[in-house]
Amino acid sequence: MAHKKPEGSFVALVTPMNGDGSIDFEGFRTLLDWHQSHGTSAVLIMGSTGEVSMLSPQERREIVEKTVAMKPGDMQMYYGCTGNNTETTIDYVRHARAAGADGAIVAAPAYIGADNDAITDFMFEVLDSADLAMGFYNNPPRVKTDLHWSDLLKLARHDNMVVLKESTTRVGQVAQVCAAKPDMSIMCCCSPNLGLVVPTMSLGGHGTANMTGNIIPAEMVTISTPWRAEGDAAAFREAYLRNLPILHFVYSAINPVATKTIMRALGLPSGPLRKPLQPLAPAALQAGLDAYRALGLDKKYGLSISPAAIAAE
Repeated sequence: MAHKKPEGSFVALVTPMNGDGSIDFEGFRTLLDWHQSHGTSAVLIMGSTGEVSMLSPQERREIVEKTVAMKPGDMQMYYGCTGNNTETTIDYVRHARAAGADGAIVAAPAYIGADNDAITDFMFEVLDSADLAMGFYNNPPRVKTDLHWSDLLKLARHDNMVVLKESTTRVGQVAQVCAAKPDMSIMCCCSPNLGLVVPTMSLGGHGTANMTGNIIPAEMVTISTPWRAEGDAAAFREAYLRNLPILHFVYSAINPVATKTIMRALGLPSGPLRKPLQPLAPAALQAGLDAYRALGLDKKYGLSISPAAIAAE
C-alpha cells in the first residue's frame, strides 16, 4: 500500500521541557491537541526545532514511544530520525516504525561534511531499512551537504520517499523538482530570509515544513495550502504578507531560540532551552510580543502575555 503523503502545514514542533530540563510530556499532549484543533496536517517531533541534537538516545526513544500514544485525530506524526551515522539512523527509523510512527524525517548526518554521492547512498540505505513513510531534509546551512535536484529526484523514485523539505536559497532547484512532478510532496522551510515559500507554492509545492506554526498554526495552514482552488493564491498572499513580522521574528535567532522564548511568554508549553542555547534578551522578546499583539494573535488564540515570563528570560 502506498504511503500517505503529507500536505499543508507540517509543523516542526518544539520539545517542551520542565524547569529542570526533563521532557514535559503533558506539554507535548497540550501542543499536539492545540495543533490538531487549528488544522495542522502533520507535526515533526525532534527536528532541529525540537533540539534533537541535544537529546540523549534514551530521551529520543522515550519521546517517540510516549507521544505516538497521544496522536490526536488524523494529524500525521513524523519523527526526526537522523543519527550520527547510517547504522544509528536506521536504528532510529526502525524504532519509530515499531512504536507506531506515521513517518520519519532524515537529514545528512551533521558535522562530517559527506559529499552528495555518499549522502544519496546513505539515504537509499535508510529508505530500504523499513516500510515507513520518510522524507529528506536538504539543509546545507546545518550539515554542509547540499543535494542537487538530480539526487533528490533519484530518491523520489523510492516507494518510501514521500516528502522533501528544501532549505536552500535556490529557486531554480525547487523549480526543477516541481517540473519533474515526482511522486512525493514538495515542501520548503518557512524562513523569509531563504525566500522559498512564495516560489515553492506558486510552482506547485504541496505545503511548508515550518517552524512558525508553533505560534501561528492557523495562519500557517493558509500559507501552506496548495494552490488548487480559486482563491488559494490570494488567501496565501494576504496571510503571508500580513504575518511577515512573525516569520521574521521566529528566524531572528537560531532555531528554536526565538520560538521557545516567545512560547514561554505566551503561556504555551515550551520550557527552557537546552544549554548552551540561551533565550532571547528581553528587548528582543518584547519586539516579538509587540508584533504578535499588534496582529491580534494573542486574543485570537486566547493567550495571555506573562510579564513574569518576560522578566525571567
